[in-house]
Amino acid sequence: MFEPLKGINILDLTAVVVGPVATWRLGQYGANIIKVENPSGDLMRGLGGLSPTGQHAGAYLHLNRGKRNICLDLKKPGGKQICERLVGWADVIVANMRPDALARLGLDAESIRASYPDKIYCLITGYGTDGPYAGLPTYDSVLQGASGIAGLTMARDGKPAYVPMLICDHVVGEITAGAIMAALMQRQRTGEGASMEIPMFETMASFVLQEHLAQQSFVPPVGPAGDLRLLSPHNQPVKTRDGYVSFTINTDAQVRAFLHVTGKQALLSDARFSTVASRAKYVSEWFEVRGAPLENKTTDEWLALFREADLPAMPCHTLQTLVEDPHLKAVELLGVEEHPTEGKTAVIRSTIQVDGKYPSARSSPVPRGWDTKDVLKELGFSPAEQESFLTQKAAHIYE
Repeated sequence: MFEPLKGINILDLTAVVVGPVATWRLGQYGANIIKVENPSGDLMRGLGGLSPTGQHAGAYLHLNRGKRNICLDLKKPGGKQICERLVGWADVIVANMRPDALARLGLDAESIRASYPDKIYCLITGYGTDGPYAGLPTYDSVLQGASGIAGLTMARDGKPAYVPMLICDHVVGEITAGAIMAALMQRQRTGEGASMEIPMFETMASFVLQEHLAQQSFVPPVGPAGDLRLLSPHNQPVKTRDGYVSFTINTDAQVRAFLHVTGKQALLSDARFSTVASRAKYVSEWFEVRGAPLENKTTDEWLALFREADLPAMPCHTLQTLVEDPHLKAVELLGVEEHPTEGKTAVIRSTIQVDGKYPSARSSPVPRGWDTKDVLKELGFSPAEQESFLTQKAAHIYE
C-alpha cells in the first residue's frame, strides 16, 4: 500500500468543493480524516445533483471518499467541546469557513496555535485576509470572472464564458494538499507547525498571468498581453465529417507532417509557417490554417492518419462518450461498488501509479453523522457524556 501519510490525522472543517478536494487528496495518500459537518449538512450533498437518498450527489460522492464523518453543532457548548478535543487529536486542521466565523468559534489559526504550536493550520479563503476583497463571499464561477479566466474567452470569442466545471476549486484544492504536505515535511525536520493561508483569487490570477502576461512580462513590453495561440478563435476542436477532433502541432516537424496529411502541401514553402518563430509572428494566419474544418473524412479516419504521422490527436469526447473511451475502459478508471445507503455507485480510482499499482480508492463517503458515536468514544468521552451531547443536539448521529 502506498500510504506516505499513514498516521497523520486531518481535521476537515471544509465543505462544498475546494476543501474536500484537498482533504480527499490527503486521504489518497493514507491520511486519517475526520470530516466535521454541521446539522444542515455540506451543501454539496444536494447541490451537486440528484441521488437516490438526496444526500450523496455525484460530486460529493467522489470528493469525500476515505473520510469519517461526525456531525456537530459548533454553536453549542458541547459541540465546541468535542471540536476542541478533535483539534488536540489532529496533526493538520483544514478549514474554508469565513475567518470571522472561525474566530468566533475559537477555530482560527491564532487561537489553535497559541495552545498547539506544532499544529499545521491551513485556511482556504476566497480573497485572503488582507486587501479590499478580504472576507467577501465567493464561489467558483465568481472567481473565474475575477481571475480573468472568463475574460480569456471574451478575448477569443467576443463574450466571456465560464469553464463548465469547478476549475478554481479543483486547482486550489490540489495546491492546498501539496502545501500541507510541504508543511508536514518541514514539521518532521524542525518540529514546528505552520499557519497557512491559500487565497483562491490570487492563486488563480497567478495561473492566468503566468500564461497570459506574455509579451507584457518585459520592461518595456515587447507586445500585447495574452498568448495569441491560445486566444485565437481558431484554437478549437476541429469539425470532421461526423464529429470533432482535437490536436496540437507545435514543432516544425509536426507542422510539416500536418500539412502533408491534410493535403496542404502548397503551404510547405510558405515562409510564414516554416519555423516556430515565423508562426509566432503570423499566429493569426497560422491558426486559421490549423483550425480549418476537416469535413472530408470522419473523426476515426483523421485519427488514423494523424497517428500514422505521429501527431498528437484525440477525439473530442462528450460526457457520454468519455465513459466509453476504450483506453479508460482498458485501464479500469471507473468501477462500481455498493454504497451503504445509495446502492451501487461509480468509483473513480486513483490516477497515480506507484510501483506498478494504484493506491486504494479508500472507503465510501458516508451519511452525515455516520461515525459520530465511534469518534466520541475514541476521543475519550464517557457513555454519559456521549448521551448528553446527543440529548443537547450538540452532536448528531445518522438515523
